[in-house]
Order: sequence, then structure tokens, then C-alpha cells
Amino acid sequence: MCLLRLRDVSLGYGHRPVLEHVSLEIARGEFVALLGPNGAGKTTLLRGIVGLIPVLAGALEYDLDRTTSPLGYVPQRESLDPTFPLTVFEVVLMGTYARLPALRRVGRPERALASGALDLVGLGALAGQRFASLSGGQIQRTLIARALAAQPEFLLLDEPTAGVDAEASAAIMAVLGRLNHDEGLTVLLVTHQLRLLQGLASAVFWVQDGRVTRRRVEDIGASAAAALGAPAGA
Repeated sequence: MCLLRLRDVSLGYGHRPVLEHVSLEIARGEFVALLGPNGAGKTTLLRGIVGLIPVLAGALEYDLDRTTSPLGYVPQRESLDPTFPLTVFEVVLMGTYARLPALRRVGRPERALASGALDLVGLGALAGQRFASLSGGQIQRTLIARALAAQPEFLLLDEPTAGVDAEASAAIMAVLGRLNHDEGLTVLLVTHQLRLLQGLASAVFWVQDGRVTRRRVEDIGASAAAALGAPAGA
């Protein structure tokens, strides 16, 4: 069943399109990625899907009620001030705010959701630790947990492995793989690391020259890999 459909969509900033005539579908339970050269428009497409920038033309359709099932979104750059003394648990608890009715305070159900989300990403033992003290990989997993605390049907991530080492990248992708396979969560992420998608992603959307095409991971050839700055299969 289709979760997201774009019909001849154009996206950009102001009145200047970066991507035009984008038509694609993502089915429920899929794990897909946005790949392409730097500056091709991957983040623009993700931001348009999330609703952070307006659609300039065409139609973007979700088969879900976003008032009761908000999107889980992990941005590329976190805006939290690292000097603010928040614990890991308090950061994840923020994810429950999207589901709270107006004027209702956080209660036991929201705390349980935050605790469960931390367990899902393997950071339950760090709940009381200061967020600012975490490693890069732990920060990314905390932000994934924050997104999960909103109980989304669709998780979208903008380069979740950027700036972290290979071991942390593998841990992050393992978490996403479990969420997709075991929890049935639909996952869409932007990445430059083709090798991380092997065995996880069912397809990629290749973004280049203002266009988006769907491909299988195994069909990404040497020329496409070179555009990512990596050898084929790397």
C-alpha cells in the first residue's frame, strides 16, 4: 500500500525550482534512500516531503493522518544548544510533544514512550547522562529516539551518519534496519554512503540534474558511485 505519492512535483526556494517534475511513490514498510551528487537537491526533496518548504507545483499526497501520526524527522544539523543542561531522556521526551493536546503537560504515558524509544536505539542505560557529553554516534541515535517518541509511521533522516566514524555509522544503520524489519517502520534517508545501504534498502531515488529516478541498490553502477565520491560497491 502506498504511503507517500508525489505527482509531477516541483520544489525549490522562493520561486526558483531546484527539482522539477518529480513523480515517485513509497510503499508502507519500505526502506529507501535519496542518493546523488552534492548539491543535487536531496535535502531539498526531503524538506519538501516533510513540509518544511512549500510545493511549487504538482501534488504531494500522504496516506496517513498527520494530526494523529506525525512524521518522525531527524535533521542533518541539530539546533539544540550543547551548553543547555538537558539529559538524554529529556531530549527524547521532546519527541512526545507533537502528540500532546494543547495545554496538556507531559505525563506517565509520554515518559514511557521516551523510555521505550531509548531502548529501541540501545541507549536506555544513558537516559540520565547529559546530552552534550555524548559521542557523535550516540547523539544521532538519541535524535532518532526523539523522532520515534512521536510514534511515527514514517521516519525521515537527513544524512544520519554524517560526521561519525565507521563503527558508529554501522550501529546507526543497524538500528534503522531493526526498526524497518522488526517494527515495520517506513524509512527514508539521505546518504552519500552507498555501502551502508547494502542489505537494508529496497530501492534508492537517484537525484541529479533536477530529476529523480528510482533504482535498485545493486544497479548503482561505477559512474553513479563515482558521483558520490566512492568506488562502486563501497
